[in-house]
Amino acid sequence: MGRFLKFYMLTLLLLSTIAVNSCRSEEEAIPDFPDGSVESVNVWVQDNMKRYYYWADQMPSKPDYHLPVKKFFASLLSQNDRFSSIVNTEDSSTYLRTVRNMYGFDYAVIQLANGQITAVIKLVLQDSPAQNAGLQRGMIIKKINGSLITASNAESLLNSIPDNTTLDLTVGDWEAGNVINEKNIIVYYGFSLDQPIVSRIFDQNGKKTGYLYIYDFPDGMSQSLNQKFAEFKAAGVKDLVVDLRYNYGGSVASAAALCSMIPSGITANSPFITYKGNKNGGEVKKTFAEQVAYDPTALSFSALHTNSLGLSRVFILTSRNTASASEIVINNLKPYVQVIQVGDTTLGKDMAGFAVTDDSKSQKITWQIHPVIYKVYNANGEGEYSGGISPQIPINEYTSLPLIQLGESEEILLHAVLNKIYSKSVNHENSNNNVKIITESEKPFSIVKP
Repeated sequence: MGRFLKFYMLTLLLLSTIAVNSCRSEEEAIPDFPDGSVESVNVWVQDNMKRYYYWADQMPSKPDYHLPVKKFFASLLSQNDRFSSIVNTEDSSTYLRTVRNMYGFDYAVIQLANGQITAVIKLVLQDSPAQNAGLQRGMIIKKINGSLITASNAESLLNSIPDNTTLDLTVGDWEAGNVINEKNIIVYYGFSLDQPIVSRIFDQNGKKTGYLYIYDFPDGMSQSLNQKFAEFKAAGVKDLVVDLRYNYGGSVASAAALCSMIPSGITANSPFITYKGNKNGGEVKKTFAEQVAYDPTALSFSALHTNSLGLSRVFILTSRNTASASEIVINNLKPYVQVIQVGDTTLGKDMAGFAVTDDSKSQKITWQIHPVIYKVYNANGEGEYSGGISPQIPINEYTSLPLIQLGESEEILLHAVLNKIYSKSVNHENSNNNVKIITESEKPFSIVKP
């Protein structure tokens, strides 16, 4: 179950669990519903949301306690909330089902400059059902379960995927505007293993650039980060590219660990992040060392900072799939280092939360709430990026097909950065208008489903 939760608990973790007491006032006329009833669960949900929810003051005063739990939860949410969720830990059907979670890959349906419609596989997770079936980044999907993908049916085909436990795909390779080497591949529903950090070192005329592809920010990744930065430092890396284009976030502690090893001039006591909650949560400020230490398995700030590259700038590759802890990396490095963002505007999850569970002795309630609890800000008090963080160098990675493997020097986003580092020029600026994205397979934060 632990690995299953990891795919769906796409919130920033400040604490693993939290003790919950009723915050209802005695004046509220809420009936005493029987233990174990839907109504009693809904009262528990309401009590906790009143205590922790960022928009608690916008919750309805008289909700309908007879609604099913997910619908009741949805009825409490602010119209500004795209990210809060609730799951029943004993019912897998309540978890978010996406192509990435179920099969281990992502794709985008795009319209090229000439009007041609095509579906491109943009990400294949290592040790995933998709990889085991033979899918690769850059492949073109022509059919899903026998249906040819078009602009008119792309969304409906995507929405039908969670209802299946197998995917029958017709795929091929892109060559000069045509799809060749067509074949049928069946992908079975399953789990993907933890994704490793991918690193490369590029060397041109003795000037070395480090590259990191980071898929997510789980707790416990500081050891791996420390090893990569030790290799970079030993090799004499003077520029760094961090690829967060498909990173939906995770642990703020792991994000802080990464940030601890990039800029010069920071100490353990340098301010890293400010959390602002409702009237109960107030304002909480954390230094680099304090935030790293939220992960009890993490190396200390001092141990991590030993391998700091001491850089004055960092390049970060982004897309609409860059969210949450990844956006914290971008925003919270800015007070200390020049952040040069390349790619597309990020998702805009300027919020944090933790899982709220029933920790009473009986533990009768199996539902788990993932509410928005805090807005997040950097050391300069800068935040409020709900519309996403825009890049200085906007590049649409779909303007050049086929997609090159991540980490290869000719991959469009990385190639643009290496050109800027080594030749001081960028050839792909303002190329976003050439391709229209019709839909993308991964939409984990778009709505709260009742």
